[in-house]
Amino acid sequence: MKTRQKHCTNSVERHSRRAFLGRSSVLGVGAVVGLPQIVCRSVLGAAGQPGANEQVGIGFVGMGRQAGDLLRMLPAIKEARVVAIADLNLERAEAVAVRFNAAAMQDYRRLLERKEVDAIITATPDHWRALVCIHACQAGKDVYAEKPLTLTIREGRRIVEAVRKYNRVLQTGSQQRTSWPNRCGCALVRNGAIGKIKRVIAHNYPSPWECGLPAQPVPEKLDWDRWCGPVEPIPYNRDLYLPRANPGWISFRLFSGGEMTGWGAHGLDQVQWALGMDDSGPVEVWPEGPRFDPPTYTEPESRERGDKICSQPKVFFRYAGDIIVELGDGPAGGAKFIGEKGTITIDRAVCKSDPPEIAENALIERPAGLVESHLRDWFNAMRTRQRPAADVEIGHRSATVCHLANIARWTGQRLRWDPVREVFPDSPEVNLYLDRPRRKGYELPDKV
Repeated sequence: MKTRQKHCTNSVERHSRRAFLGRSSVLGVGAVVGLPQIVCRSVLGAAGQPGANEQVGIGFVGMGRQAGDLLRMLPAIKEARVVAIADLNLERAEAVAVRFNAAAMQDYRRLLERKEVDAIITATPDHWRALVCIHACQAGKDVYAEKPLTLTIREGRRIVEAVRKYNRVLQTGSQQRTSWPNRCGCALVRNGAIGKIKRVIAHNYPSPWECGLPAQPVPEKLDWDRWCGPVEPIPYNRDLYLPRANPGWISFRLFSGGEMTGWGAHGLDQVQWALGMDDSGPVEVWPEGPRFDPPTYTEPESRERGDKICSQPKVFFRYAGDIIVELGDGPAGGAKFIGEKGTITIDRAVCKSDPPEIAENALIERPAGLVESHLRDWFNAMRTRQRPAADVEIGHRSATVCHLANIARWTGQRLRWDPVREVFPDSPEVNLYLDRPRRKGYELPDKV
């Protein structure tokens, strides 16, 4: 029997990834519908005005690597106060909570019930994020949610509906939206600095593989059944549980969209922004090359060896105006935009052009008072009740482009996409990929 036991990645994994490992718990349909649907007490000041100097109680849902990075940034936000930590690994929650004199718990529903929690920061694995975000909105909490915002396209639309219904502020963790070089580069493309865009070259991000790792003993204070959440439980393995082990949950289809949604949620977000598509998306998607047939990963292997044996078909998008986006050898954090008058290349904190003066001259004109802290932008939005730099609709639409690329690989088909209805109008059978089955007790609410 032929078994492929290696992992596929590429250079994108050498970047510092915005993902981690977090937990939550069983939460059935409508389980928190009765929680308060109010504006956070410490966000509003007198007479309904923002309280600029009041502290905002922050609860963390999921306390792994990426959440740890965000936690280290919080001291720069003077009004932030950590008041609660929820993690299905209770030992980890307790270790962090004691440092802040905060409450520790396994069940994030208990965190959402706490009156001192005004807003949450969540960096759970992808398969948990939709439920956490929706229930936080229903509980009257604002949200900072790591990217990719969702595991499926339909989840994203439900999160948007919840944010709008409960008048919440949700910042997606696409931090390049508050980086001046990225803002500048996307604005240059969008405003015609290189003329009509002919072609866009982005990065060919890997799609996820299947998981067949052997069972290992579950750590004493980790609720592994609930960690699996909406997914039918599979055996615990450290190389699954950790986000970047060999290979980690980000590489497995049950729990993530792979680097297509990992780093792709950064790079393709820049494509969306530069093309002026924050509330829309492509109209067609298709793969080219050998059909993607991910093997099952059964034992740890180095990423370097995996690089050599995994083929990832290229994916192409067509946007309105016949703009073609190719997933090829472009930068991981952005793309190369080819126009009539030159090119602009955008990457993480990078904006450069050919001819060079296009970008060089624009970068000099840095706006006064520019906010380049993604967390600060979120706190400002919570005070003003305005939409943040990476609003929920932006996070959903950028994640959708990533999901479309995975679906194109999985089906091997050329697919027409309707970005208004968010369906494949010519392929009813492919619309099954818009969502995934969920284990009983972990369903999305019928109504947000």
